[in-house]
Amino acid sequence: MLEALRKRRSRRFSTGIEIEGGPTAYTSDRDPQPLTETETALLVFAACGITGPPLLDWTYNEGEGGNMMAGLAGRTISSADAVNSMAMFVIQDDATWLARRPQDIPADELVDIMRLIAEDEFVEAWRRMRVKVADERCALPVEPPYNINANQWSLHAEGTTYFLPVSELTHLYINALFEFLREESGFYFVDERRLYLPAGLSEFAKSNGGFLDDDPNNGKVMTINYIERLAGEASLIEQGMALQNLGLACQAMGLSGFPHFTHHDEAWFEALGFRMGEQPLTEFLSVPRITAALLRLRGQNPEMSYPLGLEQNSEVLLKPFCPPYYDSMGDAVRAVYERKFGDDGIFRGGHDIVEESEVDTGWESPEEVTSDIPDIDESAIDATTAYCEYIHDRYGRFPATYPPFHTFMGFQAGHIDEGFYEEYYRPGALTESHRQHRDRWHDQYESS
Repeated sequence: MLEALRKRRSRRFSTGIEIEGGPTAYTSDRDPQPLTETETALLVFAACGITGPPLLDWTYNEGEGGNMMAGLAGRTISSADAVNSMAMFVIQDDATWLARRPQDIPADELVDIMRLIAEDEFVEAWRRMRVKVADERCALPVEPPYNINANQWSLHAEGTTYFLPVSELTHLYINALFEFLREESGFYFVDERRLYLPAGLSEFAKSNGGFLDDDPNNGKVMTINYIERLAGEASLIEQGMALQNLGLACQAMGLSGFPHFTHHDEAWFEALGFRMGEQPLTEFLSVPRITAALLRLRGQNPEMSYPLGLEQNSEVLLKPFCPPYYDSMGDAVRAVYERKFGDDGIFRGGHDIVEESEVDTGWESPEEVTSDIPDIDESAIDATTAYCEYIHDRYGRFPATYPPFHTFMGFQAGHIDEGFYEEYYRPGALTESHRQHRDRWHDQYESS
């Protein structure tokens, strides 16, 4: 690990590509060489492999917030509240795949995947996790506005594998609201785009006899933008962890790989086949009324598309906790609650996953632990529902400042072309892992 950390670099020049001019002009003399299934499976494992039950090792005393946890499967990356917000798309020449998140996999399959990974059966685990989204490489054009100029020469090159992490923002958001809007926490939210008036929570304010602290002098009054930024950043941390793991895995395996800014959020989801919603620009950005009227008069009010969910052959592969996948935000909030405290919720019947898993990292007696974990107060559920309904009713979507799905960075991996680095760089630019990759990997795994 220390060696991988010391030697990790972004290495962009893969087999089969070309830099046409300038001081580093070079044409690869090797044909594009796609990653083998084994190489792909190991990179997927590094980015989002399902490793077993999380420890959930903290207090569960009444009123101390331990019931914030929202998942019973850990991955190679950390996740706020064990929600596992991030889904990973794996994009290759002949197919685009979705690596399913733990919560999107039936319990019996999830246990099998945990067992396979514990037994180092990474290829079979990858086969069980994945769903084919398309029989081709789903990708954006390489020129602006879809990417920055500097990446045009290398992006989506034949033979490379492109990893696109996508975060679903509503689950963690609602789960956090249960904690923020409980009596012991007592936070209060106002709408900064509506003169800082209450965001659907006036009946819960202490000034009206409720339990949420609406006195701004006490530091518990937050704006919608602030709380949504907190939830969004907490979700997006998973993307950064996945990209770092991919970089370290590429270094250890001797592959090329580099992270970069995936600029065009809207177009990526369209390319992947997401169900899209639309709002005029003035609604999407919540433009003040006078400014909105001027933009409409100028003809500067285009429709803005944003992702709602991913469906395939009448099966929902990815969905947020909001309409149109729920009839109302009240139903969506209740669904998040049921995932935790319903009959099969993680703090009730869901602990069977831990008991059945052969990965020995869960609680010794999960039923004894979960039976004593306190439920969420109905008052917190009511306040969360009121707030979420306010957001959706006023802004026409949930969240108000983000779409329910978001991507920010991508990662491209491939087989490195040693000739380019020998032409322009000192010997240390490549390591023994890169120089010996073909001998170490392709004699052994070529059949994959």
